[in-house]
This record gives sequence, structure tokens and C-alpha cells, in this order.
Amino acid sequence: MSHVPTPEIHPESTPGDRRRRRRIFLLVAAVILAGCGVIYWKTHTGVEVNQRQGGRGGGGGFGRFGMMNGPLPVVAQPAVKGDLDVYLNGLGAVTPLATVTIRTQISGQLIEIHFTEGQMVAKGDLLAVIDPRPYQVALEQAQGQLLQAQSQLKEAQVDLARYEKLAVEDSIAGQQVDTQRALVSQFEGLVQVDKAAIDSATLNLTYCHITAPIPGRVGLRQVDLGNYVTPGDANGLVVLTQLKPIAAIFTLPEDNIPSVVARVHSGAQLPIDAYDRTQTHKVAAGILSTIDNEVDPTTGTFKLRALFPNDDESLFPNQFINIRMLLTIDKGATVIPTSAIERGQQGAFVYVVQPDDTVTSRAVTLGTTEGERVAVLTGLAVGERVVVDGADKLKEGMQVIVQTSESGTGTTPPARRRRSAGGGDPGAKTGPETSTSGRN
Repeated sequence: MSHVPTPEIHPESTPGDRRRRRRIFLLVAAVILAGCGVIYWKTHTGVEVNQRQGGRGGGGGFGRFGMMNGPLPVVAQPAVKGDLDVYLNGLGAVTPLATVTIRTQISGQLIEIHFTEGQMVAKGDLLAVIDPRPYQVALEQAQGQLLQAQSQLKEAQVDLARYEKLAVEDSIAGQQVDTQRALVSQFEGLVQVDKAAIDSATLNLTYCHITAPIPGRVGLRQVDLGNYVTPGDANGLVVLTQLKPIAAIFTLPEDNIPSVVARVHSGAQLPIDAYDRTQTHKVAAGILSTIDNEVDPTTGTFKLRALFPNDDESLFPNQFINIRMLLTIDKGATVIPTSAIERGQQGAFVYVVQPDDTVTSRAVTLGTTEGERVAVLTGLAVGERVVVDGADKLKEGMQVIVQTSESGTGTTPPARRRRSAGGGDPGAKTGPETSTSGRN
């Protein structure tokens, strides 16, 4: 018989093998932890060295591990004492002081038109003529009736004088005198009626000539020459709008009522500038005319009227405008550039450069903002230097190299946008032209 080989059977893992694998795993883990410790030690040793170097005159630049190892260059400017304009901004629409629909006051044929569409006219200028012939005839008829009544009155008065003389002599009855006296009164009344008829006919003859009741610009003609017009025509002849001066109605939040009313009661004339829809172009300059007597409860705003000379006709009725009203001037304020303002969870703050060229953060209370300048109410004194550029990488106590806005290129660096909790770009322009002011 041939020999059949028996397959080799491996015994199962013994407890010794399991202990050996566990030791290998622990050894590998220990090596990994040791490597991490070395890296951690080297990193923090470098940080400490860099910090010690910065403390001796310079922590600010970036080192091998991305940490600060040299003074950081920044641009700083001192806080100064100055005046800031306080503005209130609102939305408004241009409204003419007067708009008149020119209508005829009598009926007749339109025989003359003395204006062109869009023409500027003065008060009293002739605009149109209604056929005056029927009214001239009526006037002459009234004048004739007046002459007739006057002659009858004169005859009655002569008879009355004769009757009164005869009555004294008892030649006629007193009743006849009384009757004649009543007849005289009747003719006197008739004379008055005829005189009124003459006045009416004269007035109608005047109405044949239609004149401008106000100065302004005429619009599009509504009736052509030769048409028969009446006082009941809905569209009239033409619309006349006063443009010089012109008004604008705008609104402000009701919270501004006390300050505005106080300024008005003091007799101050509040200057107002009108800007176009984009708030980039100044359209006109005027003054505050009056304040409305109520607050709109649906919007929480109140209305004001501004008055503009509009000599150049830059404002047009129903035109939308942005209003910028100078309320007052904040005098002697502590002023810094808006680019120095940082914002965090605790509010606004600035980085102040100390005499040893280190920086410290300082919480501030902001007041009036005008363009690229802002008033500081608390937290900063005049003369203290604040960082206006380069504050993004600053930390408390960091050493810096201070540059002024005049050094280097000789120009002030542009305001930058900062990403910080609780605020956007304090240097962004939010108003017409260069600034919008208000209270923060």
C-alpha cells in the first residue's frame, strides 16, 4: 500500500502569543506618543523663545511656526479735538407749492391761445381768449336798461317833489304822495338791478381773457383752438404748476421729534440738502419750512416740509429725493478716523498705542459720525494715538512699529473692511456724497 501524507494541523494561538502581540501594540503606541511630545515641546519652546525675543524689543513678525517674532508695523493717528455736523436723513418727494387747472369761467368758443406747452409764465400773463362778442352785447344791453331805469327814476322823483309841495297846501291827498314815494323807491331798486347787470356783463367780458393766477410752467394743452369750452369741462384748458420756489415733503422717525422741535423753537433755520435716488449727486439746497402736527401711527414717522428756491429747475414735481438735514454741530468733540473702530462682542473698541510702542485695546462709546470721522464720547483722550491700519493682527500688549499716515507714500491708507463679531465696516460710506451723520 502507498503512504498517504497527513495534512499539518497548526495549533490555536496560545496565551503567550497574545501577550506578545499586546506588547508590540503598546510599544508602537508609546513611540507615537513620544513623537507627539517631542513636536509639542519643540513648538512651545519656539513660542517661548519668540515671546522672549519680542519682549526684548520685538515681537510682531511671523516666525518658523507662524508665530509673531518681530514688531508689527501699523499706521496710527492721534485723537484730535474738532467739530462734527449732526445730520438727519429721510426720504421725500418734491411737491409744488401750487398746482392750478386752468378752466374757463364762462362758456364760449376758444379763439386765441397765448402759450406754448412747457412755457414758463408769470402771474397775470394772458393764456387764452374766449369769444367776447356775446358778452359785449350783453353789456351794452344792460347799459341801455340802466339808462331807461334812471330816466324813469328821475321822472318819478320830479313828480314826488311836486306832490309833496301840493300836500303841504292840502291840494292833494296824502295817499297820492305815499304812492309816488313808493314808485320812486321802485325805480331806485330797478336802477340798482341794472347796475348789477352791467357789473356782471363787465365781469363776463373780463373772463373772456384767461390769465395765469400763479407763476409757473404750463403743461400739455388739453383743448385745441376753436373748441367750445364750458366751466364744467373736467380737464380744463391746461395745468399750471409753480416751480420757483418748490417744496418737498419728507419723513423722519418720531424719535427725532424732540431734537427737531427744539431747534425750530429756538428760531434756527435748518439747512437741507436734496440728493438723487443714488445718494451720490446733490440736486438742490434749501431750508426747513414747517413740521406736520401729527405722527403717522402705521409707520412711526412724522412729516416735514422743505423749501427750495429751485432757480435752476433741478427739482421736478413728484420727483423722489433723499433728504439730508443739518440738525446741529457737535463742537469740541474728541474725533478719530472711523477706520480705527473695531467691533467685538462687547461693543466698539480701539487699539491705543502706548508710549513704549505697545498696544492696548480700549472700549469706547461712539457719538456723531460724519464721513470718515467719528466722535468718541468716552474711553479716549485727545492726543492718544489709535491704530487706523494694521489692527487685524494685533493682540493685547503686542509690540508695534508706528507709522503715520504721512510716512512712506504720503497718503492716508484707505479704510478697510474688517470681519469682526457684532459689526461690519465702520468706515463704509452710508450717505450721500461723502457722509451720513447721526448718533450711534
